[in-house]
Amino acid sequence: MHAFRTHTCAGLGASDVGETVRLAGWVHRIRDHGGILFVDLRDHYGMTQLLCDPDSPVFPQMEKVRSEWCIRIDGTVKARDPELVNPKIPTGEIEVFVRDLEVLGAASELPLQVFGDQDYPEETRLRYRFLDLRRESMQRNMVLRSNVVKSIRERMWAKGFNEFQTPIITASSPEGARDFVIPSRLHPGKLYALPQAPQQFKQLLMVSGFDKYFQIAPCFRDEDPRADRSPTDFYQLDMEMSFVTQQDVFATIQPVIQGIFEEFGGGRPVDAEWPQISYADAALKYGTDKPDLRNPIEMQVVSEHFAGSGFAIFASLLEKEGTEIRAIPAPTGGSRKFCDRMNKFAQEQGLPGMGYIFWRESAEGMEAAGPLAKNIGPERTEAIRQQLGLGVGDAAFFLGGKPAEFEPVAGRARTVIGSELGLTDENRFAFAWIVDFPMYETDDEGKIDFSHNPFSMPQGGMEALEGDPLKVLGFQYDLACNGYELVSGAIRNHKPEIMFRAFELAGYGEEEVRKRFGGMVKAFQYGAPPHGGCAAGIDRIVMLLADEANIREVMLFPMNQRAEDLMMGAPSEPMPGQLMELGLRLVPKD
Repeated sequence: MHAFRTHTCAGLGASDVGETVRLAGWVHRIRDHGGILFVDLRDHYGMTQLLCDPDSPVFPQMEKVRSEWCIRIDGTVKARDPELVNPKIPTGEIEVFVRDLEVLGAASELPLQVFGDQDYPEETRLRYRFLDLRRESMQRNMVLRSNVVKSIRERMWAKGFNEFQTPIITASSPEGARDFVIPSRLHPGKLYALPQAPQQFKQLLMVSGFDKYFQIAPCFRDEDPRADRSPTDFYQLDMEMSFVTQQDVFATIQPVIQGIFEEFGGGRPVDAEWPQISYADAALKYGTDKPDLRNPIEMQVVSEHFAGSGFAIFASLLEKEGTEIRAIPAPTGGSRKFCDRMNKFAQEQGLPGMGYIFWRESAEGMEAAGPLAKNIGPERTEAIRQQLGLGVGDAAFFLGGKPAEFEPVAGRARTVIGSELGLTDENRFAFAWIVDFPMYETDDEGKIDFSHNPFSMPQGGMEALEGDPLKVLGFQYDLACNGYELVSGAIRNHKPEIMFRAFELAGYGEEEVRKRFGGMVKAFQYGAPPHGGCAAGIDRIVMLLADEANIREVMLFPMNQRAEDLMMGAPSEPMPGQLMELGLRLVPKD
């Protein structure tokens, strides 16, 4: 007999009745029924009920066993009485009468229970992650993640892609986030960086003549944490192809992503049509570049109805350059109570409020109500109603100013309205390609900088870069699903002269570009092919498939909100010898 087990805790059934077996696992739950012990023994595969009574030679030892002890038992498989069969588990027809017991690992008092669905503070869960991971939901999420990665690999291999591994220690690169840097012992005063993405290496692979590349790549970014983003590291499906257009990339990656969601989405429908929406239209209609298309609400510009109107706040606002008034339709939201609630929501978001109009029945058939309706009059409110396609029982909310300042709040308001009014179809996956991203943006001081991937090809090439930088669009694209960005990519800038000009507009001279991206600049001088690709976030994909709201629920050993590993004690203070070896001295922060 094997030293630890002849079967797993999901491997026994009615056909094994009468057999002598050996099982090993963790004590999930113990029930004492008047001197007869029923023990649920759990391993990675499932659960088996053990029976131990005073007739068992190890009954005294079994009485001492507690939850989460790791044990090995020998016993005889018995059929359960028909009324005691548990159809919910594969082993529900049998139980094992215990004849021998060995404690493989006793457990101290538990800081969190594995049995049940109790909520525990995140600090406790992360500090004792090895216990948290024993819970059924966490086991299920991590197996799902493993299966998703396996399926992605198989799908990419089937499309003729080669899987390559790119370096983990490299040079710093402006990818839109802070680098994690590593001091060099052999080169004092110089730093390596952990890659924010394999961006330059995958482009170099295309120059090297490899036509299709992918990897499940670890990426490292020193970012502020969010529910859908890790503050330190994450994994992505990274891919690149030569001699392709933007549409070629879409046609390649869409079946992979769609297949994953159909395979692991639990039967939830996956929209077959993936519309392509310009960045400008996404911002206007949805207030975000990652719209949730399960929500049918689309915002519209209604400035003409407020210009010169009796509502002085909006009328005077529209006299300023670059301003507009935007409406958020709210079908079925036509009650003062709901409108007041949304107005309060806007105030909680830092705005003075959010104007509204709602339509109700009247003696004439229908009337517009609310402060805005009184100020602008029936003719203008009727024009707004007709433009928005609303009727009795509906409402509309209004925000004004420079779009960049109110769009984020408008986008969040659209989400809340869709959810509270039951307009958002929660039980499906809706995808959209966001295209035509602007290449550049201005910072708070008016300085031009890259708004997205700096290695993208500008639409129109060199000619486009001779005009207003803020009007230049890139061959850049994102894939949004249910309000999350899942994929980001671009057709790359593979021509040195266009690359130098693109970086020059963002304040990087040719000398600096050659210094920071010397390998890529040099490679582009030796016959670089047109190429493009994208990267899909593994963690976010699994988060959506697992129906989790927090990315830490699908990561094995995540950091907390302060980028701390409570279990391993990272970050930790360096040993004096380490600093001396690296020629470093730490300066305490006040």
